Amino acid sequence: MAKITPFRAVRPKPELAAQVAAPPYDVLSLEEARDMAKGNPYSFLRVSRAELELPAETDSYSPAVYEKGAENLRHLIKDGILFQEAQPLLGVYRQRWGTHEQTGLVALASIDEYDRGIIKRHELTRPVKETDRVRIIKTHESQSGPVLLFFNRKAKFDRWLEGVTSTSPDFNFVADDEVEHTVWSVREPSQIQTLVEDFREIEALYIADGHHRCAAASRVRAMRDDPTSTAQDNHTGGFLSVIFPHDHLQVLPYNRVVRDLNSLTPKQFIDRLSQGYDLQVANNPGEPPPHGFDMYLEGQWQRATPKGTQKLSSEFEGDPVRSLAVSVLTNQVLDPLLGISDQRSDPRIDFVGGVRGPEELAAMVNQGHWSVAFWLYPTTVAELMAVSDAERIMPPKSTWFEPKLRDGLFIHMLRDS
Repeated sequence: MAKITPFRAVRPKPELAAQVAAPPYDVLSLEEARDMAKGNPYSFLRVSRAELELPAETDSYSPAVYEKGAENLRHLIKDGILFQEAQPLLGVYRQRWGTHEQTGLVALASIDEYDRGIIKRHELTRPVKETDRVRIIKTHESQSGPVLLFFNRKAKFDRWLEGVTSTSPDFNFVADDEVEHTVWSVREPSQIQTLVEDFREIEALYIADGHHRCAAASRVRAMRDDPTSTAQDNHTGGFLSVIFPHDHLQVLPYNRVVRDLNSLTPKQFIDRLSQGYDLQVANNPGEPPPHGFDMYLEGQWQRATPKGTQKLSSEFEGDPVRSLAVSVLTNQVLDPLLGISDQRSDPRIDFVGGVRGPEELAAMVNQGHWSVAFWLYPTTVAELMAVSDAERIMPPKSTWFEPKLRDGLFIHMLRDS
């Protein structure tokens, strides 16, 4: 069963929501965060990326950064920019980006269910990044970056959503990246109870994005003196989530750039690559075949289609990880040809979300900092579920979900404000 809990959300005044809402802390460079927050004293980046207000030489993991973020959050609440709801509620959050639309439930998901594997994961976490989130939660006494969860779509949930979204929203705005954000509140106890009971019929929730946030919430919960008491559970028994039906989500590829060709000349690399792939000029980069990829090398995009595709598919049968396009690239190219065996730690490789577009990959190579770029076929939601159900782990940076959930629209406090 899936346990969800309403909560006394801290939220922006509706007329200030567009100014407060900010992209997740980890999708912007510090320079991008500074530019986005410039001239906007209410930007939630001043909480999630508080180093933008500190001297340039400040270490992002310095205690001063966490304290500054906590101070800024307190000021936003004290000044009335953010306020805490009088009673627990559930939220509904819709995003539109071009022709894509996704609508999810804002609630607390259960840390107990995460610890027991009912909330299923598909990737490992990095200790440094996980500890960073722990320090943010503890110092800010809040969870402000929601975890993106999903579940197998249910007709009951569709009907519940339709009922909520047919009413007037709390607010609606279009951000600078042209994503439209609309939020509703559900305060009526019977409506809340209906959904809580319906969710008990859902066998599992899946993490789409936010593994470090989940792990950090679990660690903070374990640090509490008495995490099983009723008073503590009201604040630390759950973690902030937006929960979507599985077919609402849009997954883009998480692409790769590599610094050098592992002592190979471009011709040698192409010759070795051609043993396993048919290569042709790609006039529409960004649309590679399954198990293949588009590659930018020496000023040209080429499409790589695996030879013997049918044989390749039969080899992957029953192995949800090896069949991923990112796994094929790793096992056929990155490791044997370019000598990259550990993508988590090798400084010769970096990762670029598919939202950036093929032109950004080409620009990175053209500037001379990287030798080759790979645009991958995106991992599907069905593939993610298969990996999670098998209790397997994907290669690092296998999925890029877009649009991203905005920080600052719902905040779960670990204390009453």
